[in-house]
Amino acid sequence: MTKIRIRLSGEKPADLENVTEQIRELSKTLGMNFFGPVRLPRRRIIITTRRTPCGDGTDTYEHWEKRLSKRLIEVEGNEKYIKQILRIKVPTNVLVKILLS
Repeated sequence: MTKIRIRLSGEKPADLENVTEQIRELSKTLGMNFFGPVRLPRRRIIITTRRTPCGDGTDTYEHWEKRLSKRLIEVEGNEKYIKQILRIKVPTNVLVKILLS
């Protein structure tokens, strides 16, 4: 039995939940062991920049924030079934990392 660990990350949690549901349904139909999803801590990226780079005038700043959500899934099964899981269509805004163990 091969075990894979799938790590999903993206801006929209709804897209992550959609991908995890697809993996869960496929693993149930194939009779594979499915563990997760484990919700990992959300990462907040905050960027602060000054509006006028030349230095004239008052100090005014702009703030931007980007939030990245993460999910961790483990699937255990045969290699040919795992290949079917890797063929799932994933939206472009979701990043997928797969570790084999």
